[in-house]
Order: sequence, then C-alpha cells, then structure tokens
Amino acid sequence: MDITVLAGGLSAERDVSFQTGDMVAKALRQNGHRVILLDVFMGYKEAETDVSDLFSHSEEASITVDGIAEEAPDIARIKSLRKDQSDCFFGPNVISICRQSDLVFLALHGEDGENGKIQAAFDLFGIRYTGSGYFSSALAMDKGMSKMLFEKAGVPTPKGIRMNKKESNRDLKQRGVSLPCVVKPCCGGSSVGVSIVQTEADFGEALDEAFFWEDEVIVEDYIAGREFSVGVLEGKALPVIEMAPKEGFYDYKNKYKAGSTVETCPAEIPEDTARQMQKFAVSAANVLGLSTYSRMDFLLKESGELFCLEANTLPGMTQTSLLPQEAQAAGIDFPALCEKLIEISQKKYEDMI
Repeated sequence: MDITVLAGGLSAERDVSFQTGDMVAKALRQNGHRVILLDVFMGYKEAETDVSDLFSHSEEASITVDGIAEEAPDIARIKSLRKDQSDCFFGPNVISICRQSDLVFLALHGEDGENGKIQAAFDLFGIRYTGSGYFSSALAMDKGMSKMLFEKAGVPTPKGIRMNKKESNRDLKQRGVSLPCVVKPCCGGSSVGVSIVQTEADFGEALDEAFFWEDEVIVEDYIAGREFSVGVLEGKALPVIEMAPKEGFYDYKNKYKAGSTVETCPAEIPEDTARQMQKFAVSAANVLGLSTYSRMDFLLKESGELFCLEANTLPGMTQTSLLPQEAQAAGIDFPALCEKLIEISQKKYEDMI
C-alpha cells in the first residue's frame, strides 16, 4: 500500500507526534509498504511542485526526525518558519499527497490532530485515515464533555468544573472547588499546562498557565493514587499498564524523557481490579464512539476506588509510549500493531460500502 504518515502540526505535542510518525513509518516500511512521512503544517516543497509520482521515491521525500525536547515547542516560532506564511493549516501539497495515498496514518497528537477537524476535512476530500471519526474525536478531545459522558455511562471520573478565560470569578469556594485540585487545559494533551494546586495562592498561577494554552480549562478534584492506562483495540481492552514517575506526577517531561518513569505491564494489581479498569476503558470508548484504537488513563486510590481521567484518540507510538507496551504484553509487536491498525482502518471503510 501507499501510505502517508502525517505528523507534526501546531499543537504542544508537535515533537511527540514526529517521534510517533518516525517509528510508525519505519515499521510500515518493514511491513512492505511505500511510506511518506510528512509534516502536515510545513508540507512538501513549494505549492507548484509535481508530486504525482512521489511514492516511487517515498523515503527520499520523507522528513527526518530529531528527538523530543524536555519542554513543549514554541508554536509561534514554528509558524514563522513556514516559507509561504499561509494561514492554511495544511502545508503545500499535503492534500494532494494524501489523496494519492491508499490510507493516511494519523500520527498527530493534540489540538487539530485529535479534535476531529482534520478527520472532518479528510471525509470531505475522500481521504481514508486511521483512528476514529470526526465526531467521536471531538467529544473525546473535550475533557469537560467526555467527563459528562463518562458519568452517563457509569464510568467514575473526578468531579470538576469548566472555566472560561473571560470569567472574572476565580474564587475557589464560590465555584465549589476544594483543595487540593488539578487545573488543566480542556482540550490539551501530554499533561502540557497541567498543575496540581495545593494552596489558594497557587490557584491563580495555575489558571494563568492553563489559559496560556487554551481559553477553557478544567478544574477538578485531585485524586491521590497510582497512575494507569488501558488501551482499547478494536473494541477489546489490552493489558493494564502502570506509570510510576520517579519524581512528581506523570507530566510532559516524565512521559517522554527516557528513564523518568517506571512502567510495568501487565500492572501488578489484583486481577479483579485490572478487569474492572479494562471494563471501564471499553465503556468509555463506547460512550464516546471511538473506533479502531484508543487509550484511557486512570487513577487508583489506595482504597481501591478507580477514576477515569480522559480518553486519548490517537495514542502515542514512541519508544516510551504506553499503547505499544500494552500490545507487546498481549503478544503483538510494534510492526504487527501498526499493520493491525491499518487493517482495522481499512475494514472500517469496507464496511461502509
């Protein structure tokens, strides 16, 4: 197959996306596919470039990838580097190359990659892609909306409120928020802009940090406990994985800096707890309408109480990512996982015919 792996974008997870894209592209080439790894925002050369036979030299046409920095990228600087300085999200020749592809593997994370906008655009262009559709992607990306749906489906989640940047009332008690609490962007990912607030004095600073990234934030109860994740592949839960940061919580640095976190899969927890977490993961995916693959993040209190934090519609596929580790524990190596995602996505379109 001719496959475009689409990475990059303009979210805080741009660097992570490149790592996912690079690993996926290498695995798919190993599986015998012709693969172009493309930066969705920067595009390919100039707009007038002939790309009609690009897959015949796909590796030469692909971008090269650097490592992940410890800090999220400077998006304003990234925008300034684009040659045509267009305000179009899709870079030169991106749509043309994607339309030539048998399938586009979405290796994008955060914002436009996971909020359904690209999926909706691709539906209109007749471009086939991996992962869930536009509506379920939008629901899952909005943490406030997904929390409401979790509650409807009986999936436990921390109590919380939404706050808008324009709101002047930042009084914790009046808003019904108790300390400690967690403040995070409503539609962000990779824990960028997330703060654990212990005192009222820190609350304003945490809001400012979250509002730097988005105009809406979630303020929710802080749950002290162990951190876990459960992947859902074609409607079935994968083995549970535990993430134990050596310092602090599972933030951007601890997620992507090798050696910062001890990850154990299958997680060393009672079997009934693992089954319950897997059941909640499948229920969360179902209520959001997620297809192909997804991943749910959980907290487990010492009392045994479980809380689902959020859904990930395009889970990371980097060296330190969770879903590939879970798949490996289920007997599915990385190239096989990539191939399975291709097969499931193709089947989704065949079922529509």
